Amino acid sequence: MDVVEEAQRFIQQRIDNGELTVPAGVNFKFSGSYENQLRAMKRLAIVIPISLITIFLLLFFQFKTVIASSIHFSGVFVAFSGGFIMLWLYGQDWFLNFSVADVHMRELFQLHPINLRVAVWVGFIALFGIATDDGVIMGTYIHQTFEKGIPTVAGVREAVVEAGKNRVRPAMMTAAVAIIALLPVLTSTGKGADIMVPMAIPTFGGMTIQLMTMFVVPVLQAYWRERVVRAGMRVQGAEQSNL
Repeated sequence: MDVVEEAQRFIQQRIDNGELTVPAGVNFKFSGSYENQLRAMKRLAIVIPISLITIFLLLFFQFKTVIASSIHFSGVFVAFSGGFIMLWLYGQDWFLNFSVADVHMRELFQLHPINLRVAVWVGFIALFGIATDDGVIMGTYIHQTFEKGIPTVAGVREAVVEAGKNRVRPAMMTAAVAIIALLPVLTSTGKGADIMVPMAIPTFGGMTIQLMTMFVVPVLQAYWRERVVRAGMRVQGAEQSNL
């Protein structure tokens, strides 16, 4: 799309400058795959927000509060940044510029600059669907721990640390399965690889960076729960002073 739009601007500038004369009654436009790409991008402008809203609603149905749902939804933004980082790395000459057993990694993974086309955005949509997995695994355990009753700030921190320790392995396994499953796609060269590889790149990068949610979610949970506990303690102190 970028090449077509650049060509369109170039031709239009020549016409405006008088360097290129278009006969009366004659016009031009780019068609074919370019038009299909434009239609697909317009649909994605609707599909992507709907996907994000649906994910947030599913989290809300699970955790019942907007704050808790937003904390776990933060995994989407972490993964989103990871997807763009991987797209950027694919365009860098130094990335994976080495060989293993006489196999050059850049050739194996077919590294080259990737434009933001429809296949890439479809990969982001797939990423959004699995980006909250680690946070949900850890967050569910944290919520179950807090249901037992944590009356102090120290208790909040102990509960979050305990939940983190007990859910690191399941979260790591969930992310590892997704990352390993994408390796054959990233190295594929057969029919359909020109579509599947751009779809897999943001998902692979997002799931790699998404491991950060194992730290982000507990920290945000601790911050939120500590504020709730402190607010409750202030209310209790005010009631006792009134007595």
